[in-house]
Amino acid sequence: MNADFPRILTLLRKEKGISQKEVAAKLGISQALLSHYEKGIRECGLDFLVRCAAFYGVSTDYLLGISPERSGSTIAVEDIPEADAAGRENKFSGSILPVLNKKLIANSLNVLFDQAGKVGSDKFVTEVSNYLMLAVYRMFRLVHRRNPKNPAGLFKVNGALQEHYADAAMQLCEAHAAEALAEAAKNGEPGELITTESLSKQYPLFATSLLNLVSGAEKAIDRNCARE
Repeated sequence: MNADFPRILTLLRKEKGISQKEVAAKLGISQALLSHYEKGIRECGLDFLVRCAAFYGVSTDYLLGISPERSGSTIAVEDIPEADAAGRENKFSGSILPVLNKKLIANSLNVLFDQAGKVGSDKFVTEVSNYLMLAVYRMFRLVHRRNPKNPAGLFKVNGALQEHYADAAMQLCEAHAAEALAEAAKNGEPGELITTESLSKQYPLFATSLLNLVSGAEKAIDRNCARE
């Protein structure tokens, strides 16, 4: 059995708020054996895997960590909703600032990815994407940490180490992106000139957001550096 199974098995039980004794009884095994499964000491058979998936209402692919979706489905580009899709998940309560910042970031990403695509390097676009995903991941883990009862099993990486690992991974992504950019520059013409005027012409809907994001980011740098 792979390393994800014990973590996900424990996570599902804790999400339901039930004890090992209760789960073991319902699945027809001893509590000791279930404990061994959750700790990764012993491997289960296919029959238990199927029964466990049925009990928790998830797919075996999810239990094995093959799919992040509980149904086991894979997601295609056309299945991903747009960032500005209407719905409850896009609504914020309280300050208008989160709404403003979300729009600035989402609109700026349109410019960033379009410009990244013009580099002509899949490696560069991949490293940019990985860097941004890591940034969101780190902030989501902070939010998750707010309630100590939130199950740590949601994440594979140990909580005490994730900050350092994520920081190192982000630095590597940036270094690899710079390397890919340099490689692309050897094989082609320099990139187009980027000015406030050119941005406004190319991205009439998004340029203002990007320029405001740049300004806000540099103000944040100044504020944080001043504190040190």
